[in-house]
Amino acid sequence: MSKLLVDTNVVLDLLAKREPFYDSAAKLFSLADKKKIALSISSLTFANTNFVLTRLKTADRSREILRRFRVLVEVLSLDDKVIDLALNDLNFKDFEDGLQYYSALENGQDMIITRDLSDFKESRIPVMTPEEYLISIE
Repeated sequence: MSKLLVDTNVVLDLLAKREPFYDSAAKLFSLADKKKIALSISSLTFANTNFVLTRLKTADRSREILRRFRVLVEVLSLDDKVIDLALNDLNFKDFEDGLQYYSALENGQDMIITRDLSDFKESRIPVMTPEEYLISIE
């Protein structure tokens, strides 16, 4: 089973129902629900998603959404090593992207799923958009 780290932007596409990206995010997470792929997110994604959702919905509603979402993903820890790697990798102009990348790498993920491909140009593992991934498995 493929192990995919999903970037924050894709999680928000799903949970905030952001168009025109919602459909492909929903299909991706549906595959996880059917146990066809294993999806993970960094703990940072969980925190950032809560922050954004509480700006769009009530805090109680955001927590309920996150509780239901939680069963679909494994949450990867951000430890000293991941943070140090991201801090010292100057290829990542966006520190958060470095954290995502090293979370994936250090936790044996097969691929990163994001809409920001240009932020992961130097990746040692494949990086695809949700749409590209869905096409690749058809």
